[in-house]
Amino acid sequence: MSNTVFCKKYQKDLPAMTIPPMPGPKGKEIMETVSLEAWEDWKSHQTTLINEKHLDLSKSEDRSWLLEQMEKFFNNEDVEQASGFKALD
Repeated sequence: MSNTVFCKKYQKDLPAMTIPPMPGPKGKEIMETVSLEAWEDWKSHQTTLINEKHLDLSKSEDRSWLLEQMEKFFNNEDVEQASGFKALD
């Protein structure tokens, strides 16, 4: 197994994840196409969305929405932003 992956988010070879970030075929696909750096960036954005949008991950519609946002994030499409969030410089 390679230590790098061509990251579809950042469009370059970057360090790869060592294990799939989620179970099943989706986790395997993400591991093969997304770098560790992009996954860490997604986790940060995901946490912000969960908190700011008051998502309840026990609800399938909230989980589905978050997965849609993840796909958009990794494909460099417009993703939902938290309205009151200001990143620290």
